[in-house]
Amino acid sequence: MTKSKYESRGDKATRAGFGEALLEVAAQDERIVGLCADLTESLSMKKFEKAYPHRFFNAGIAEANMTGIGAGLAAAGKIPFIATFANFATGRSFDQIRQSVCYSEMNVKICASHAGLTLGEDGATHQILEDIALMRSLPNMTVVVPCDFSQTKRAVHAVAKHRGAVYLRFSRPAMPDFSSDDEPFDIGKAIELHDGNDLTIIACGVMVWRALQAAYQLASENIFARVLNMHTIKPLDDAAILKAAQETGAIVTAEEHQLNGGLSDAVAGVCARTLPVPIESVAVMDKFGESGTHLQLLEKYGLTTEHIVQKAKAALKRKG
Repeated sequence: MTKSKYESRGDKATRAGFGEALLEVAAQDERIVGLCADLTESLSMKKFEKAYPHRFFNAGIAEANMTGIGAGLAAAGKIPFIATFANFATGRSFDQIRQSVCYSEMNVKICASHAGLTLGEDGATHQILEDIALMRSLPNMTVVVPCDFSQTKRAVHAVAKHRGAVYLRFSRPAMPDFSSDDEPFDIGKAIELHDGNDLTIIACGVMVWRALQAAYQLASENIFARVLNMHTIKPLDDAAILKAAQETGAIVTAEEHQLNGGLSDAVAGVCARTLPVPIESVAVMDKFGESGTHLQLLEKYGLTTEHIVQKAKAALKRKG
């Protein structure tokens, strides 16, 4: 689906979208339960706790235990949404996710806020930039990275209906809310936001807005970029990637994650196996984060609209 120019309706946090949607899906399905690792306010789960006190469990600062409890509840027929910061949800709990959730094929939804550099001032120890790589490496795991408040809400509804383990990644700060409520959210199906045949920009999460701004800037220079919102990293929409490679001949990926193991590697793998084209990547280049505002950090680590524009021109030059 191709859209005309997108405009922001204002800044909203994706974690707030998670909290609102969790309340909505819980009203529709009494099997849904919520678990949090002593971060109820930060994960926007206060309304859920108040509305469904007997379906909410605060596991305390014990994320690995929370994952195990979630697996047990899933085995008993519940649909657990377990929530904490992305660093603790994945890095600290990887063994439990692998063994108790994925290997055991449990219907657990791992909801991770404060992901990536945009966590900001808490610094490198909390800014996990490897979580997508960890989660997409696991069999029986689906990985979803919505782009804004509104798409996060639609993603939660889709995740609630999906049978199987899901890693849902979202952010701390308020960001432009621009996606259309008319856009369906189909797990594993990319959304074309902007049409173009010179190259394709494939982005996820907070980088989708910046990818759109880059496309608009490039259009002013008579360079027409297709923009794909690759909100699902696993299963990846191979067909959309290969169609873009065939029709535009060059790709730029943009993600708030390490270059290694994330969206860039996933897209490059699809193209390398079937239809090689020049690929440039906007990502964190094998570094840890540091303390700063989210905008300062995105600038320092090269995750901006201007960096996407530069990579687009580099890809076009290689395309020849």
